[in-house]
Amino acid sequence: MPSPSIALLKYGGLNIKLQYIDDKEEMTMHLKTLIAGLLLSGSVFAANPQVSLKTSEGEIVLELNQDKAPKSVANFLAYVKSGFYKDTIFHRVIDGFMVQGGGYTKDLKGKPTRPAIPSESKNGLRNAPYSVAMARMDNPNSATSQFFINVAWNEALDYPNFDGVGYTVFGRVISGYEVVDKIKGVLVDDKTPIFQNVPVIPITIKSATILKTPIAPKPTPGQEAQPEVPQTEAVTTEPAPAQ
Repeated sequence: MPSPSIALLKYGGLNIKLQYIDDKEEMTMHLKTLIAGLLLSGSVFAANPQVSLKTSEGEIVLELNQDKAPKSVANFLAYVKSGFYKDTIFHRVIDGFMVQGGGYTKDLKGKPTRPAIPSESKNGLRNAPYSVAMARMDNPNSATSQFFINVAWNEALDYPNFDGVGYTVFGRVISGYEVVDKIKGVLVDDKTPIFQNVPVIPITIKSATILKTPIAPKPTPGQEAQPEVPQTEAVTTEPAPAQ
């Protein structure tokens, strides 16, 4: 009896091992059938979790990169599963920079958080438009619940950054770009020396849930070419996202 051979199919970050008996035509047919099935029911094999943020301005869907930022993704999902983000707001909005949320209620009261997580800013992911990153204090290992969505190329926040560390990108927007664009353009005001650039009309996260049936990412609109700015010269005119 012929000895079995092994074929390895890579799909969506998964390694699928197939065994066949030295009949390459049969194997090819099975592979085509399998790939077609995967494309039709890709939700079953989605490599990265997706989270729906239903806000007062509409729905934003995030895809989280658990391969490049496993600790940050696990941390974010823990907050999502616990219902932590419900009724929190985007408390800091700066057009041309980023929109930040996930830590305060409408009355600007903080919520008790989980322990801080270590930085994963060396993962190679960039603070590009519509990418999602962890906010933190000066200590690079101080990120908890707060996150921000970049609305411009913020290469000054990439590793190694001005502080030698950078800000951890752990996902990206894959749907609801127009909602992000709407949020970044709202009227803001300074409430206190600590709370600045706060939307005059609160932008609330009504719910945050993990999608059971992942969606196909929509093309990122109007993303210009990556800026050619040396890390040593990268600067930002706005304070970095702090908690």
